[in-house]
Amino acid sequence: MKSIAITRSDTTEHRQTYLIGAVLTLALLMAQAVVTHARGAPDSFADLAERLSPSVVNITTTTTVTQRADQPMMPQVPEGSPFRELFPDLFGGPDGQAPSRRASALGSGFVISADGFIVTNNHVIDKADEIIIEFFDGKELEATLVGRDEKTDVAVLKVEASEPLPFVTFGDSDVSRVGDWVMAIGNPLGQGFTVTSGIISARNRSLRGTYDDYIQTDAAINRGNSGGPLFNMDGNVVGVNTAIISPTGGSIGLGFAMSSNVVSKVVSQLQEFGETRRGWLGVRIQDVDAEMADALGLDKVAGALVSDVPEGPATEAGILAGDVILQFDGKDIEDTRELVRIVGNSGVGDSVRMLIYRDGKTQTVKVVLGRREDAERAEVVPASADPTDTPEEAEKLGMTLTAITPELRERLNLDNNAKGVAVISVDETKDAFDKGIRSGDIIAEVGQTPVSTPSELSDIFKQARDSGRKSVLLLVQRDGNPRFVALSLEE
Repeated sequence: MKSIAITRSDTTEHRQTYLIGAVLTLALLMAQAVVTHARGAPDSFADLAERLSPSVVNITTTTTVTQRADQPMMPQVPEGSPFRELFPDLFGGPDGQAPSRRASALGSGFVISADGFIVTNNHVIDKADEIIIEFFDGKELEATLVGRDEKTDVAVLKVEASEPLPFVTFGDSDVSRVGDWVMAIGNPLGQGFTVTSGIISARNRSLRGTYDDYIQTDAAINRGNSGGPLFNMDGNVVGVNTAIISPTGGSIGLGFAMSSNVVSKVVSQLQEFGETRRGWLGVRIQDVDAEMADALGLDKVAGALVSDVPEGPATEAGILAGDVILQFDGKDIEDTRELVRIVGNSGVGDSVRMLIYRDGKTQTVKVVLGRREDAERAEVVPASADPTDTPEEAEKLGMTLTAITPELRERLNLDNNAKGVAVISVDETKDAFDKGIRSGDIIAEVGQTPVSTPSELSDIFKQARDSGRKSVLLLVQRDGNPRFVALSLEE
């Protein structure tokens, strides 16, 4: 009996040893798989490039450029000269019309459907008279513009092909991580189909647009890559290569691709409507800093502080200036940029709940979103204004100046109470630039006299010169912060 017991015990021990070994082996294999997935470094990009390249296209555009009469390409000759008849392309011909020329530009794009829809950058096809698509096999087709969006620099084109085209699909850019491998395919510097690779260097970058959500990558991106796809290792598009930061114009490892989760929504709207239809809340907002949070009694620095509520959806929902928007449609709001992006991605007419902070406590309100594009058009041409009127502009002391319009007020995020003259541009060789005046500044006073139009400012300049003064004092506002600047009156 003992031997039987011992035999059973030995069998149990063997089984336990086997199970432990099997579990350890399985755990080791799983750990290797996790490490391999996390590392994500491929042995080669060749298979991926071979599979995806047929869906990437080169784009060539041509544009008719009319030569300005005050900047002729050739020396002017007297009217009636035989040279005008002999060389009409240079001198505009006997009818005196300014000569024109054809300009070409290169870019990239990618096919997103078998029936020929193509995505690229808006700046690649902007003002183009003709758009030619070159495919990987050398075939060329003329494309038509379906729609474009300047805010995200996205455009959708369409070609008519005799057979289904190879295409790629959008991936989820939100799950991409810093350090993930990515691959770009495009037409850098007009050299044709080129593959580069790198990693995601950063996410959620903003350059200067309201809806910016860029993926930063060190994959080589040069001029001509614009509009091309940035792929993840699954072969899905996670970004559209759009911009680089470089002192030389060439790649230095600072490339930016608009994230696919932004682009895909824009593309869907352009395909369906030929234009974008973004949600609109109707508030002017600003970020909450530490001092504001302390003064308001907030537990942390977060949310979007409402500075003004013009007529619109927010007014109807009862939102007030001084409210802090903490959540929108269940999503926490960290800052104004995030709120603008989330609202813009929401549908027109959507009924959304918002969590706001008011008078030391939170409350929930419901708002029905309007359409941002309709609101922008209404602000550019107010009901009481003549739609043919254009704002007065003038150039004084190296500054290009204009009256504040509703469009400028929105773009510069100015309060309704902000008054003055807006600076559009500044000549870098003039005293105004040396004194720190920049595009977007507001000149509220000149010589301690409030101004609202360039002509008023010009009159004060003239009076100061006539009185023998060599400089004038300006009250300049930037981001709501005023400062005085003494500016030389010498042109």
